[in-house]
Amino acid sequence: MAILGQIRQRSFFLIFIIGMALFAFVISGVFDGNNNGGGATDPIAIVNDEEMILDTFRFQVEQTERNYGFSTLQAVRTVWNQSIQNTVLNQQFEALGIDAGKEQIEQIISQNPAFVSDERFMNEFGMFDFGLFTGFINIMKGQNPAAYEQWKIQEANLISVAKQNIYLDLIKSSTGFTEEEGKLAYHIENDKINMEFVQVPLDAIDDDLVEVTNADIQKYINANSKEYKTEATTRIQYVTFADEASSEDEAFIYAGLEKLLDAQVEYNDVSKLTDTLDGFRTTKDIFDFVEKHSEVPFDSIYLPKGRLASEYAESLFSLNNGEVFGPFKDGNTLKLARMLNKKRKASIRASHILIAYEGVTNPTPGVTRSKQEAQRLVNRLLRQARKNPNDFESLARNNSDGPSKTLGGDLGFFQEGSMAPEFFDYTNRNRVGRIGMVETDFGFHIIKITDKEDIVLLVEIVKEIVPSDETSNIVFRSATELEIAAKESNDLAAAKADRNLEGPTQIDILDELIPGMGLQRNIVQWAFEEGTTLGAVRRFSLSQGGYAVVQLTEKTKAGLQTVAQAAPRARRLVENQKRLELLAKKYATAATLEELAEASDSEIKTASAMTQENTTLAGVGQEPYVIGVAFSLEAGETSSLIKGNEGVYLVRVNSKEGAPELPSYVAYANSLQEAEKANLEEAILEALKSVADITDNRALYY
Repeated sequence: MAILGQIRQRSFFLIFIIGMALFAFVISGVFDGNNNGGGATDPIAIVNDEEMILDTFRFQVEQTERNYGFSTLQAVRTVWNQSIQNTVLNQQFEALGIDAGKEQIEQIISQNPAFVSDERFMNEFGMFDFGLFTGFINIMKGQNPAAYEQWKIQEANLISVAKQNIYLDLIKSSTGFTEEEGKLAYHIENDKINMEFVQVPLDAIDDDLVEVTNADIQKYINANSKEYKTEATTRIQYVTFADEASSEDEAFIYAGLEKLLDAQVEYNDVSKLTDTLDGFRTTKDIFDFVEKHSEVPFDSIYLPKGRLASEYAESLFSLNNGEVFGPFKDGNTLKLARMLNKKRKASIRASHILIAYEGVTNPTPGVTRSKQEAQRLVNRLLRQARKNPNDFESLARNNSDGPSKTLGGDLGFFQEGSMAPEFFDYTNRNRVGRIGMVETDFGFHIIKITDKEDIVLLVEIVKEIVPSDETSNIVFRSATELEIAAKESNDLAAAKADRNLEGPTQIDILDELIPGMGLQRNIVQWAFEEGTTLGAVRRFSLSQGGYAVVQLTEKTKAGLQTVAQAAPRARRLVENQKRLELLAKKYATAATLEELAEASDSEIKTASAMTQENTTLAGVGQEPYVIGVAFSLEAGETSSLIKGNEGVYLVRVNSKEGAPELPSYVAYANSLQEAEKANLEEAILEALKSVADITDNRALYY
């Protein structure tokens, strides 16, 4: 019953099928009997005395990083959760003797759209053929052993899914609700009482009568230890030093760009003669000049005004061919720009209605109309669009076969080369507002030209604004001096001078992101090392450049929270308990609602049509225990003094209205069953994890 209770509290979805590859699950264990995995002997975790192999874990982390673009710690968390789930379930499979054979695996593969729709695995009737699939795997084994070995890891996921299906089906078949349980649920939902009550609220006790000591809080923490468990944490404070260019550095880079504008005469040590070097304004070999002087290569893309540096867009766009602008600042760069070419009205915006038909070179899935049918439809829609141009968006939404139908046919801005030639030629030759029709490899297009823009081709010399060596040395020296001073005084706050001190910031053992510093896993690892003592100070190089001087201000081991950690929450709860005790003692002799109301200067309130599902007292709040006591009373009976969430209460039941009996409670039993199924799968896993003995060694390796 205890396990069932845990099972009914949570829900779990089979995420394992999501992580399977789009194709090529290796079912080697089913066919060749070899399903043993290799790897290192050092465990990343120990789950119920079973070691989780480090090498396998690392491989899965690397795969997850590559496939999903996760950071290392994000991938570690993802793989950890999946690995723990697999391990606790596999232990159950072994204990119960559950195994999966070829039939179960074939069923899972045959239900996966990635396999079913793959033409390599289809027979002459266009149906998925499991034999073709297994043949593909056997060919891979012989011709590409490396790929075969990699995919063998995925085989474990496939077999695990099959076993899970068997395991979950067994549990689901053993759960159910009787008609009697359905009857109970019906009455809990529909039986009603009408009652009166008096509440003496918590604040009826003066604050100076309630004293909460640290010993009281510690006693409460011990008594409620499950709610006050904590993982290992540390707190740090820190000062950051950004390695940024100074105004002098920026001025130096600016002057260097200015120097590139015009031809320069330089002495050649080799020839002992003077050379005249081209300037940006006059050079004929512009691309060679850019390659030599710019930190960003030449980009031959034509751009509209909206894509240029916003502050200088108007000036840049109005340049004539050959004219130069700059230096100017764009973000964290300084630039020179030279106009190479300008095209009038060459960036075009249009909307279209695509009418596809069978037989086109680039068919639209699901379209079965003939070309003649498409021609008749497009002629009708073209007449409607020309007659009422403002209806074009609606016509596109309702009739277009293209993906832009959801946008009313809008294709946005495009240039030559990004559309079918016939489509671009029409939009390029005609004015804005024109509606016409062309045919391409996709079918018929009814086109409405909505806008045209000029575009320009600029060539730029780009220099990033970076600190000079002298500036970087000053930053390094400042950070080092603070580190030394903080170590001598053992007080970073006192040594920081005019620098901003951040923190204290709490970090957990598997954190990698520190506010104000970004991803700094090295700092987290240092803070949790055994040799890092309270008050320790160290300077770190930051991943984005610059430095941080960090001091460890707090270090808490895993276990129960300290009084200081628990106090923000626990103090109020302990205080409420003390108030309830004082209230219960003060009004212990009140036997009726009238006596309690008079003694406490409170009023008698009513609550009508209360059910056991509705545990809210109007004007008071959630009071499930008070409502529960009320339902245990007979009509006309008064309760003893009740300790609730928001004070003490006396309750008198005026009347009870039992819901009329039903001919059958099967429907209620079935609804309970459906609710159970929705939560069952996750609850099974959470129950297994809650009783598992798990040793977590991730912090040793990441």
